[in-house]
Amino acid sequence: MKLLVALSIGTAVIASPVVAKPAKTSAATSEDARFMAFGERIVDANLKLDPVGATQAGDHRYDALMPDASAAGRAARDALAKRSLAELAKFNRSKLSREHQVDAILLKDQLDYLLFSDERLQDWAWDPLTYNGTVGGALFPLGTRNFAPLPVRLRSATARLNALPTYLQQARQSLVPARVPRIHAETVSKQNAGLNSLIDGLVEQRAALPAADQAKLVQAAERAKAAVAEHQKWIDKQLIPKAKGNERVGAALFDEKLRLALNSPLSRQEIRQRAEATIADLRAKMYTVASGMLKGRAGAPAAPANPTTEQQQAVIEAGLAIVQNDLPARDGVIAFATQALHDSENFVKTHDIVTLPAVDYKVIEQPEYARGTSAAYADTPGALEKDQSGYFAVMPIPADWTQEQTTSFLREYNKWAIHELTDHEGVPGHLLQLTHGNQYKSRLRAFLQSGSMVEGWACYGQDVMADEGFLNRDPRFLLAHYKFQMRMPVNALLDQGFHVDGMTRDQAMKLMTKTAFQQEREAAGKWVRLQLSSAQLSTYFVGYQEWKDFRAAAEERPGFNLKKFHNAALSHGSPPVRFIRELELNEPIR
Repeated sequence: MKLLVALSIGTAVIASPVVAKPAKTSAATSEDARFMAFGERIVDANLKLDPVGATQAGDHRYDALMPDASAAGRAARDALAKRSLAELAKFNRSKLSREHQVDAILLKDQLDYLLFSDERLQDWAWDPLTYNGTVGGALFPLGTRNFAPLPVRLRSATARLNALPTYLQQARQSLVPARVPRIHAETVSKQNAGLNSLIDGLVEQRAALPAADQAKLVQAAERAKAAVAEHQKWIDKQLIPKAKGNERVGAALFDEKLRLALNSPLSRQEIRQRAEATIADLRAKMYTVASGMLKGRAGAPAAPANPTTEQQQAVIEAGLAIVQNDLPARDGVIAFATQALHDSENFVKTHDIVTLPAVDYKVIEQPEYARGTSAAYADTPGALEKDQSGYFAVMPIPADWTQEQTTSFLREYNKWAIHELTDHEGVPGHLLQLTHGNQYKSRLRAFLQSGSMVEGWACYGQDVMADEGFLNRDPRFLLAHYKFQMRMPVNALLDQGFHVDGMTRDQAMKLMTKTAFQQEREAAGKWVRLQLSSAQLSTYFVGYQEWKDFRAAAEERPGFNLKKFHNAALSHGSPPVRFIRELELNEPIR
């Protein structure tokens, strides 16, 4: 899924806004009151430094601005982080409420991560995708989300389009081509042109503006498209030929990033051990289901009670061949996903799994600028947005794919797998969880989201659906479910295997296609994603493990009720699972 990066991802803004200052807080008489005032100031300062993040979060005071991606902008952001850490250290954490103790820990970790990213990881110098993603995030919500009248949003878009040339120029000045990995350069080359479709989409709505403002929007769009073309030329002629960076971050940076990103007590070694055990368990479950599906079928492979590895592989592959014959039409994936989302919503409601928010979720085609890294993602409103309607964005099959590539993709994302994908990205997964989490009435907590909590919930939610009898526990669905869940531990092994242990493409493809039964197109796409990220692919498995452990501990308490457990757990926003557990089970906050 797409998750808003906590706190600031931009720096100082390109133009100075006219913004009403928040009311001053009265003199605090308690540690909690002082901390709440401090948290408000931290949020406001970071929103001002990151206008695109502010838009995505639902604060629209800065919708007309783009971030400052220059060295001066980074310096301003880092200075704010260091001042904030110094002020945070003055609080007596033991005198804070339990919820504020959690926020204090999370804020320190987030500020540490920001400084680590800028000073140690230095992805601003070698990851061009960050800049293009910011441009997409700046324009997309202005054209699609109805948080304000369309004329207001289009005037903000006009200002951002006018600022776009400066922002892309700063990106080029910040990037060091020799440090950029070639895969990053090639991927951004494919995505950059997709920004034009966002610009065109804004211009197509110009009729909502008076004639003079229409002319301003058209002129700004022309300047922006010229800047995108200039950036494309630089990418293709300068960046790609010189891109010699190493996409493997190495053990030291990986472990530090993993610790800061996950906020989990699990070490890299423990994650590996749990992942390997989970893979063995899932393969055994797949074998049991596939054996039952094949019983009595002519030509089916032998399925003994204690199979060899080869026999297990043959039986599971034969069972999956049945599952993978249920394909949607090439142009029917989005329509099927829409029906699957309705099915999941109905099941969650009728089986009292968790309260279904009274909002509208829609399935949409992925915007062109966002394609190339995943088959689908959840695009949710920010926590400060009044309208919490979310999008389940699905990748359309590229027009230039061969029939072989298309078939491989559809076999991976067959009808049963699309149900799984919908449970993960939609309901009860990301869309539902983030809608619940966004109801937590703390602006600071809204900016301290945990990727492992969010991804872990979505994976745990898939288990809940299967356990509660979704699709009547059809063996084809169960086999697709176990295969889909295999991605979690495999992702974790790929993450550390590639960045720390020197895993090759052949080794990664074997793990995905043989051990985890993925189709070639899915595995090839994951290989690209693996090179474009670090520590992110571990979030699924670590978060899932923590949710399962939390649920098991909660079930030992008297009066356990599944729906009440889920509603209570999701009421704290999206902090790491261990803090939700400590808050709910009255364990010490650590």
